[in-house]
Amino acid sequence: MEVSSGSSSPASGGATGNNSNSNSNTSSFGSMQFPALRFFQSPLSFVLDYSGILSPSSSRRDSDVPVVNAGVVADSRPHSPTACTSGSSNTREVSIRIIGAGEHVDRGSGGATVPVQGEENGGSLGRVQSLDNQVGTVNGVGSDERVPLVAPSSPEHAGDTGNGAEDSSRDSAHQRYDIQQIARWIEQILPFSLLLLVVFIRQHLQGFFVTIWVSAVMYRSNDVVKKQTALKGDRKISVLVSIAGAFMLHVVGVYWWYRSDDLLYPLVMLPPKAIPPFWHAIFTILVNDTMVRQAGMAFKCLLLIYYKNGRGHNYRRQGQVLTVVEYTLLLYRALLPTPVWYRFFLNKDNGSLFSSLTTGLYLTFKLTSVVEKVQSFFASIRALSRKDIHYGSHATSEQVNAAGDLCAICQEKIHAPILLRCKHIFCEDCVSEWFERERTCPLCRSVVKPADLRTFGDGSTSLFFQFF
Repeated sequence: MEVSSGSSSPASGGATGNNSNSNSNTSSFGSMQFPALRFFQSPLSFVLDYSGILSPSSSRRDSDVPVVNAGVVADSRPHSPTACTSGSSNTREVSIRIIGAGEHVDRGSGGATVPVQGEENGGSLGRVQSLDNQVGTVNGVGSDERVPLVAPSSPEHAGDTGNGAEDSSRDSAHQRYDIQQIARWIEQILPFSLLLLVVFIRQHLQGFFVTIWVSAVMYRSNDVVKKQTALKGDRKISVLVSIAGAFMLHVVGVYWWYRSDDLLYPLVMLPPKAIPPFWHAIFTILVNDTMVRQAGMAFKCLLLIYYKNGRGHNYRRQGQVLTVVEYTLLLYRALLPTPVWYRFFLNKDNGSLFSSLTTGLYLTFKLTSVVEKVQSFFASIRALSRKDIHYGSHATSEQVNAAGDLCAICQEKIHAPILLRCKHIFCEDCVSEWFERERTCPLCRSVVKPADLRTFGDGSTSLFFQFF
């Protein structure tokens, strides 16, 4: 079989055009050769294939590429008219002749064959011949000399390279196979998991939406309190009263809605009357934890009303009081889930020994976490009771005059001057607000404030849920 690169008949040209069009259509999709519904049937495999993590098409393309194992030389022998297409205007044409394994080709001393290892018959040979009778030399190489396409190498190195390539190809193939299996397994269980999730939400529809609602309100309330705290003297008492009233109204409304449940018993450290199911226990703990924080935010709004016109010492005192309130809430919230889980684990239906063992282990684990909260609570109380300033001391008038009587933070005359340990002087309200976020001096960046206790002087509330 011989194929010429010149013009062909209309029939063959049409067939070739159709094939080229189909090939171009196929190749234009690249790695997206998949049925129309493949994305919906196996979305994870489609994403992995399309992202390039799994590229089986690349391996197929590599296997289709012919491997050239010999050299190519110019052939100055003219071919028969059947080997070339007549009527071509190009005088330099190239014909490719596919020769079977049993055939023997002898083109003389000037000819050369190029064995091509392809997919047909396991060992077909490709031969490239030049149809020009006046080839001459190409890049200094005569027409009767062989030009190797592949640099020669020793058999030992070739064998090592081949084994390494085979091992690498085999490992990558195994990895792709493992990823494909995992992806198929996830695709098989994903619809069932989503179905179970839908059924679970339907069975607990009210609790699901209530959980989302109280969580969203809590996050928004935390931002509101922080903004009111940052206003300092610009706060409006009417706004603070309205915010506190709205918070308490929300808390009362939630507990009134669930008045028939056992939500109020854990608030006074009493276990529920009946053994709660697992999801009911989670819901009870989550609602109580959120409502306690909401009530704490309302109390912080009342404190902001009290310290509305506070400056200097009062502002620092306000931050310390807010910190004590927050650590009190953290300690109470740590104890809040205990009655619920105590009643849940102390279930005689599981056996007296097993229930007693699980209850004892839970109380032991709980004790270790409560001890940390107690230590933080007493640390905040000690910080509130200290009259001195743990990051500096009050500055005298001589020290203020020597420093220029200008606060580097507010760029105004220093009010209630505080001398830091690094000998820089600032207004007490300015530097107190600064140390709510930083531990270093605003000027020299030296560490001034010890990091023994986290402060909540900005009015923030811990947003982590206390499930345990």
